Amino acid sequence: MNQNYIFNAPLERVAELSGRSLSTFRRDFVKEFGTTPSAWLLSRRLEEAYRQITVEKKKPSEIYLHLGFESLAHFTRSFKDKYTVTPASLLR
Repeated sequence: MNQNYIFNAPLERVAELSGRSLSTFRRDFVKEFGTTPSAWLLSRRLEEAYRQITVEKKKPSEIYLHLGFESLAHFTRSFKDKYTVTPASLLR
């Protein structure tokens, strides 16, 4: 998942690729990482977004699709929930 976090593969497919049922995959994931696969994936994408905005000075509108977000609004809302600032404000 760490190498392919930008792809919007259904969790069922990820579980299948790992050779587990969906429920077993979720249970093992929570046991190993202390969070659900969906929460981990969102956090990983947001961490990469933060890095690209602060280090590479990329605009949110340039990166949200590449990081697997469906819309700029969802990306901005999720980013603000995690970091308490909007992604655009980091560019200022």
